[in-house]
Amino acid sequence: MGGVLAIGFLLCNLLLLFDTSFSHPLCIDSRAPSTLSSPLKFCSYNETACCNSTEDLQIQKQFQTMNISNSGCASLVKSVLCARCDPFSGELFTVDSVPRPVPLLCNSTVSANSSQSIQGVNDFCSNIWDTCQNVSILNSPFAPSLQGQAGVPVKSNVSELTKLWQSKADFCNAFGGASSDGSVCFGGEPVTLNDSGTPIPPHGLCLEKIGNGSYLNMVAHPDGSNRAFFSSQQGKIWLATIPEEGSGAAMELDESSPFVDLTDEVHFDTAFGMMGMAFHPNFAQNGRFFASFNCDKVKWPGCTGRCSCNSDVNCDPSKIGSDNGAQPCQYQTVIAEYSANGTASQPSLATSAKPSEVRRIFTMGLPFTAHHGGQILFGPEDGYLYHMMGDGGGTGDPYNFSQNKKSLLGKIMRLDVDNVLSEAEIDKLVLWGNYSIPKDNPFSEDPELRPEIWALGLRNPWRCSFDSARPSYFICADVGQDLYEEVDVITKGGNYGWSFYEGPYVFTPPKSLGGNTSRKPTDPIFPIMGYNHSEVNKKEGSASITGGYIYRSETDPCMFGRYLYGDLYAGAIWAASEDPENSGNFSSSKIPFSCGRDSPIACSSVPDSSLPALGYIFSFGEDNRKDIFILASSGVYRVVRPSRCNYTCSKENVTAVATPGPNGSPSSHATWLSSNPSRNVVLLFSPLVLLLLSFV
Repeated sequence: MGGVLAIGFLLCNLLLLFDTSFSHPLCIDSRAPSTLSSPLKFCSYNETACCNSTEDLQIQKQFQTMNISNSGCASLVKSVLCARCDPFSGELFTVDSVPRPVPLLCNSTVSANSSQSIQGVNDFCSNIWDTCQNVSILNSPFAPSLQGQAGVPVKSNVSELTKLWQSKADFCNAFGGASSDGSVCFGGEPVTLNDSGTPIPPHGLCLEKIGNGSYLNMVAHPDGSNRAFFSSQQGKIWLATIPEEGSGAAMELDESSPFVDLTDEVHFDTAFGMMGMAFHPNFAQNGRFFASFNCDKVKWPGCTGRCSCNSDVNCDPSKIGSDNGAQPCQYQTVIAEYSANGTASQPSLATSAKPSEVRRIFTMGLPFTAHHGGQILFGPEDGYLYHMMGDGGGTGDPYNFSQNKKSLLGKIMRLDVDNVLSEAEIDKLVLWGNYSIPKDNPFSEDPELRPEIWALGLRNPWRCSFDSARPSYFICADVGQDLYEEVDVITKGGNYGWSFYEGPYVFTPPKSLGGNTSRKPTDPIFPIMGYNHSEVNKKEGSASITGGYIYRSETDPCMFGRYLYGDLYAGAIWAASEDPENSGNFSSSKIPFSCGRDSPIACSSVPDSSLPALGYIFSFGEDNRKDIFILASSGVYRVVRPSRCNYTCSKENVTAVATPGPNGSPSSHATWLSSNPSRNVVLLFSPLVLLLLSFV
């Protein structure tokens, strides 16, 4: 059985490797396109673009030096140069991770599943050849040496395509390509995508309850198995086994036997505790894992970080005063590395780990007692550690930490934890711990930024995730203050507006108590979705968003591709659809949900209602099979087949899997895998009710 399981999970993982990387609006430098205050003067972009007026002028000057006499050819070449301003330029100028001197030029071939509009079927590459083949183009962007392709040897006085390339076929083999379901091509005009109309929301979300415990974090085991790690706010981590969907079994987790116990280091209180954990992508081989938690320097000598309120950010901690009885920077945020090596013959088999730190990655004192985020996760493509940090607390971010480029509060950080530095190197670079800086972090283009910063202008990011099918979709929910809860696509160097904007609304921050007086962001990135506080919890008068995942499991095919998220207090769940696909434009709607009658653990109901009593929705998770879990105050729930709640989904094969009752005998993993080779199970997340006050 064990061998069959291992092979099955390996096959599932191999299947995932064939997923293509889907396009969405992104510039060549991995930044989000900018909203234009006025149309560009040279290039034909008037709403959003990857160029500003200065770059538009540079392209115009480059075009003028080409001295193209033929007007038809000149028009085509101009459009090719201006493609650098296209909101999809990141995709157009990078194919198979290889940068290109010109965009991928559309040929006449198009995938049946392409989301690109009719321009994707135009043979633009042939059009350029036919129009420009005998026209002189000085400093031609179509030179073979620039494209890295074989062709006629380039001479300084060669400028016609026919002298650079032997034939149209060779030329279009080098520069042409097709629009497909995973990419776009350039057809001479700004890329547009097909609008398939407003998607119809699913009839409902069906859940099964598989656990009663309360956990703040869950991470799928990096070995690809049906195991996952769970952690509590108090500071314990457990290793659990997730049953297959519909088996009638609850998850297996022994509370009395944690994987590791860090409660001696973790300060646990209303807004404090273990906030995140992350397992190295190569954990199965190296045994490395990381915990993000809070400490109290009064109680623990290892709590020794610098205060985030300091002279670098024009902040004086002596002027802040106490907050809930705590002095400024008494409480700190920590990321520490631990190891499972030596507890089993190989790390993938380890069922326990040593509680002693291997390395202190990060330590920073907190000015107030709220808004300190704490989630950590590894980027699926770059392998770097992302650290989500809130603005540090206080109404309206009174010290404007979130916009201060020298402060790490209100930021998402991107750290390299694979390179160990000496103490001398750490001091020289003025780092907050033992980590390295990725060379392509935004500071390389904006020297005003602290080198750790990946994105800024956030209030309190609560649960971020990378889309497993499209890793460039890095989606974070950001908790609002009084008006709006938002969801953002995080991009390199992106500024999400807080505290000058709360979601899409202008926010008037209170008079600064001191510290930085950063200017209002000139190019804020607004949310892709969200909701007003007035839409939920009218009795409580409060709301707090809980970020989720883009659903990629086949368990509920009608939910596939939708982003699921919820509200902490309201017990409400939304499903958001992107239309056109890969456009970055989302529409969301609340969806009904219920609990299957055959749930392994019986679900309680809201009084005078058939709705399951989820209580507070703390977090969402995704496991190695890509099933989605909800971690609520009443337990751990999994999204299951719609038919188990009598929801209609035309895409579901109802007869594919029998539905056992709570006491039914589960089918074998081998049978499940053979009939559902690409399905996946999930990450779990679930904190304690004590955490509630820390969100708002």
